[in-house]
Amino acid sequence: MAEQTALPESAGATGAISAGPPGPAPEARPDKPDAAVVRDALGVGIAVGLSGFAFGVTSAGSGLSLLQTCVLSLLVFTGASQFALVGALAAGGNPYTAAAGAFFLGVRNAFYGLRLSQLLALPRAVRPFAAHWVIDETTAVTLPQPTRRAARIGFTVTGLTLYVLWNLTTLVGALGAEALGDTDAWGLDAASPAVFLALLAPMLKSTVERVTAGLAVVLALTLLPVLPAGVPVLLSALAAPVVLFLTGRTKRGPDAEVGAAAQRKKGERHS
Repeated sequence: MAEQTALPESAGATGAISAGPPGPAPEARPDKPDAAVVRDALGVGIAVGLSGFAFGVTSAGSGLSLLQTCVLSLLVFTGASQFALVGALAAGGNPYTAAAGAFFLGVRNAFYGLRLSQLLALPRAVRPFAAHWVIDETTAVTLPQPTRRAARIGFTVTGLTLYVLWNLTTLVGALGAEALGDTDAWGLDAASPAVFLALLAPMLKSTVERVTAGLAVVLALTLLPVLPAGVPVLLSALAAPVVLFLTGRTKRGPDAEVGAAAQRKKGERHS
């Protein structure tokens, strides 16, 4: 953890390559104090970790036992997939279908891992354990960090805080589900997605990013009533290539017209 290796400029909040003029060289980016990284990581870990209470309540309300609920948080540890699983079960879905939907929803974490593995460059022996903490929130905290040291601190503090709190609050929620009565009336299943949206919104700085996010929301909400749980979220990722394709066509438009005019003039001279 002693190195101060600067991350490439492409390791921004979205992990996208900027289409504009090149930014400052990586070595010119100011280092972020460790205390500031820890503060940001704790803020995310505590805010999201407390929403494990909502999962505990929802899971118990859907018919899962205390042991099943706690094991899900300990071993699965990805809120969206956990909520998708218990939601499908509560709706009367087949357990295998519910598990498949939750699995496909969690596939996105594998793509996060591909990016984070390059940034963190953790020792080989540590990687299997770190992989368990590759989720939306740890990715959101890790990617914007200016150095490898800051990225490792952000990932570790966020993952540890969130894992401990999520599991503790899951236990408390499952134990207190009976005291709350009808859990559907509380709408607690919306807590985790709401927290993630609050984390994501400030990261959408460009018009392209906002349009992509908006189109993804429209796709997910449109497909939600007609497709199994988890599938609409996966298909909403199609918003990214669609927006990139349209943006590329818009940028190529004037250049294409100039090129076509030059070709016409060249043809007229040879005729």
